Formats: sequence, structure tokens, C-alpha cells
Amino acid sequence: MSESDETIAVADVSDGTGGESDLDPGTTISLPVVELLTGRGFITGKSGSGKSNTASVVIENLLDNNFPVLIVDSDGEYYGLKQEYEILHAGADEECDIQVSAEHADKLASLALEQNVPIILDVSGYLEEGAASNLIRETARHLFAKEKKLKKPFLMLVEECHEYIPEGAGMDATGKTLIKIGKRGRKHGLGIVGISQRPADVKKDFITQCDWLCWHRLTWDNDTKVVGRILGSEYADAIEDMDDGEAFMVTDWEESVRRVQFHRKQTFDAGATPGLEDFERPDLKSVSGDLVSELRDITDEQERRESKLADLEQELDRKNQRITQLERELEEAKDMSRMADKFAQALLSKSEATYRGGSGRNLAREEAEPGRERSGADDRAPEPRRRDPPRDDADQSGLADYAADSPESEEDAGDPDEVDGDAGAWPDPTNGAGAGAGAGADDATPANTAATDGSGHASADAAGGTDAPSATAGSTRTGVDISEARSPGGFDGGAGLLAAIEDDELRGRETVVRTFVGALDSLEDVSRGMLAHYRAAGPTTPRAAHRAAGGSGDRTFAYGRNRRLRSAGLVEHRAHGEYDYALASLVRRAYAGGDEQAVADVVAEIEARAGLDGE
Repeated sequence: MSESDETIAVADVSDGTGGESDLDPGTTISLPVVELLTGRGFITGKSGSGKSNTASVVIENLLDNNFPVLIVDSDGEYYGLKQEYEILHAGADEECDIQVSAEHADKLASLALEQNVPIILDVSGYLEEGAASNLIRETARHLFAKEKKLKKPFLMLVEECHEYIPEGAGMDATGKTLIKIGKRGRKHGLGIVGISQRPADVKKDFITQCDWLCWHRLTWDNDTKVVGRILGSEYADAIEDMDDGEAFMVTDWEESVRRVQFHRKQTFDAGATPGLEDFERPDLKSVSGDLVSELRDITDEQERRESKLADLEQELDRKNQRITQLERELEEAKDMSRMADKFAQALLSKSEATYRGGSGRNLAREEAEPGRERSGADDRAPEPRRRDPPRDDADQSGLADYAADSPESEEDAGDPDEVDGDAGAWPDPTNGAGAGAGAGADDATPANTAATDGSGHASADAAGGTDAPSATAGSTRTGVDISEARSPGGFDGGAGLLAAIEDDELRGRETVVRTFVGALDSLEDVSRGMLAHYRAAGPTTPRAAHRAAGGSGDRTFAYGRNRRLRSAGLVEHRAHGEYDYALASLVRRAYAGGDEQAVADVVAEIEARAGLDGE
């Protein structure tokens, strides 16, 4: 008998009602092998009706005749075939011969088609549906591609096919691949069988183009309606009374509907419903190590690739973190540069304020009269004293401390007795009078008052009184213009806020709140963050506050920003290099007329409007 005439016996004619067979009950029903391997089939029936048994009987007969198959097992119930057959069990569970993923699809297709290896593709153990769907799609795609060249009869069975080729919308790439095999696989030699307990949920385009169908017992109304539309209403009524293993068989080659009883499978029924008796797993045939060695090589290569990818991702994370750190440090450096510029401008403003308020040498007159010899009162007038740097050790490093405020150790940081270079009062350098910009506006020498040389004689330049600039009332307070201090940018140096709270006009509650909110709003984000951390954490070090505010914790940057807060009186030194939140003390000075409860209310309002309360 030629291969085209070869058949397999799978069932006997049943004596039940229904069917068009003229064969006597008990007559054996055989199916042509080539039609099974290359055609499109559909097996359906409710749970327990015998559909999985029917599929297993077909598979066992094909394996007995050395025709390999590939089974997509959605419930893990076909491994019992290994009781009699050397079949490769591939999936996700440890019980499988080999754990596989979509990367193994090409090799699985090669084993099945080129080496005649029967395969159970067990997708029941995959926790993610996407992993199972990808494996099925890629395996089917490689089978289809290889069959275009090999033209070898081969059958692929898909359990729970309604999950992949559903009726209506929702079919993904896997379903489209299976439909493609159903429509075009036959001419390449690739057949497909769909198995489902819910025919109403399976795409009807697939069912209606099948060459052979087996309808086991169905009871749900939606499912029996499908039987009525395809077979006829008399079959829709009869199908509800089918016995286990009975089915209406429809084939294109017989062009009849026969009621048949399928044979019982010979191998272990792993899909049977568990009972109270002890479960005994049979001895299963194992496949040779050579058969799966190449699959294991793919697994090993995949693991090496994943490990290398994980290492590269970690390295990328480290580099990204380093880039972020460098960007933060660059921004900090820019902030420090801006701070240095502001400090330089503040020093220049103090120098100009001292010249405006003093009565020193009239450089303009000397330049206008270069040949004039000094005599008389001019001869007795002492030369203006050069303004030396402050002698206090704390002020010796005023500029450096403003930019860095970095003592030799954190325990030495922030000596509470240190005189700030921003707010301190330096001696007036003119004529030894002791009145300068640092002493305040009230101490400024009026323009019409003659300066003396210490012996009661007025100097010639001062006596004229015409070139000495006049001091306007309230123009400076501790060397800082009050109107400038109230502007948002004017508080950055710190002295502006201390000057503002000494203003007589800063007594009303709204004025106090507005002034402080303006000062806090002028702070840059990191400085504000440090102040908020002092408020929340209590006494702590500048570096800890800097890190909490999103800074790098670098000593130079941390103490530079802390210097601004301390100069403004917003934080106070405690001990061991720690500083504490001091807004309440500062408000108490500015809002002297309020009691403690009023001060607390003002502080709360300032914090809320400036965003320091975290709400």
C-alpha cells in the first residue's frame, strides 16, 4: 500500500441515533494519514466528553506509524504519551525534558521536521501569557517557513485553540499565524488541528474550512447553535445526549455525518479528573542527551547573553549616576560663581558707601590743581589712613568663608562669636573719626560738618565743604541700602535681611510677612531645601542639610550655602559643627510688638507662603 493509501483506525460506528452512515454498528472507521497530516481538523466537546482522548488516539496511531507531530499542550495533559513513545517534552516546568523560550523555536522546528522528533510543546507552566504566545507563534512560523522547502507531511495540534483564534475581535499575531497555516499550510504539507471545548468561542472562518471535524457532547445553548448552523438542527438536539467518547464525525472525503465511538487511548491519561484513589505517575521514556544538547546550548547562550545584558545595564546605571553627579556639581559650581560675583558687588557697594559718607581727601581737587603746594591747614591735615583688612581672625577669611565656610573640622564650623564679613561694622578709614558705612546711617558725618585733624583745626578740603558728598537719611544700614535689601535679589548676601528687620517701618504683621517671604523666595532651590531640612530635622551639619536638599554634600558647596543662611540669621550655630533653624528668633526681632503666640502665627504664615512647611 502506498503512503497515499495508508490509513489509521480510530473509531467504530456507534448504534446511537443520528448520523447518515449506512455501515453497521461496530464497523471500524479509518482515517487517511495524508489527509490528517496535511489537512485542517477541529475536535470539540465539553469537558469530560472525550475530545482529548480522541486527539490522543489520532496521535498514538500516527506515532505508531513513525509520523512525527507537534502538540501545543495548554493544560499539561499530554506528557502521558512518554509512557510508550520517545517524545520530547519541552516547556517551562522542571518536569519537562528541556526548558525553552521563543529563542528555541527555530531549533524545535528543525528537530521536528528534519530529525522526525515528536514534540510536546507544554505551555501550561509559563506564568506570563505573552511568553507562551511568543513561543507558539515563533515555533509555528518556523514550521511554516521550513515546510515551504521540505514539503513534508506534518501535523500540528493546538489545544484550547479558542485562546489563540477567538471569534470576534482580539486575535493577536499568534492567532494570525495559525490562521495562515490553516489557509495556506496544506499546499506546503503542514496540517493543523484545533481542539476546544467551546466551539462558539472559536473563529468560524477556521471551523468552516476544516477538512474533518469531530463533535463530542455539547450542552451549552451557544455551542449547540453552532452545531445546528453547521450540521443541522437534528444534530444540535442529538449532541446533548452523546456518551463519553461518542462524536459526530464529518469528513470531506466521505461527505457524510457518522456517529462513532472513538477507541480508548493506550497511554497514561494525564488529563483525567483526579479521584480519591492514589495517583501513580507511570514510568516515562526519556529522550537521549544528544537530542537536547543543542537546545541546552541555546539556553546557555541565552543565559550568558542575559547576564551580559544585566552587567551592561548596571554599568549604564553607574554611568548615568555619575553624569547626574557631575551635572549637579557643575550647577553647584555655577551657583558658587554667582555667589562670588554678588559678594564682589557687595564689597564694591560698601567701599562706595564709605567714600560717600566720609570726609577724606578730595581727589578731584588734587587732580584739578596738580601744582598746588599744601600749606597751612592742608599741611597739618593728616594723610587718610589706608583701610586695612579687619584684624579679627574670623574676618580675615571673610571672602573665603563666604564662598566656602569650610573650617578645618566640622566641630569648629560656625563659631557663634564669629563676625560675619557681610554684616560686620568695620572702622571708618577717614581721619580716625570712627564713623563709616559699617556704623550705620545715624553715624555718618553730615556733608556740611568740617572734618578735623585731631587738634580742632579744619582741613582745607573739608572747610570748603563743596566737594564732600551728602549722606541721605536712611541710605545705608550696616553698609546695605535698605531699598535694595528689600528686593528679592538683595537678600542673597544675608546682610540685607538683618538690615531690613532693623527698619522702623518693619513692625506691622503684613510687612513682616511680606519682607520675610521675599527674602526666602530669593534663596535658590538648594539653599531653601537646606533651610527646610534644618526646620524638619533640628540641629544638624551643613553637609547633611546639603545632601537632604539634593546637593552633593561636598564640603565647599555645603558650607558656602550654609554661610548665606547664617549671614541672613535664618540658622544659628549650636555645637560640634551643627546649625539649627532660627526663623522664629529672627521674626521675634522684627515683630517686637507681638507676643509669643503672635510671633508663632507670623512664623507659620511665612513658612506656609514660602513653601517651607512641606504642604
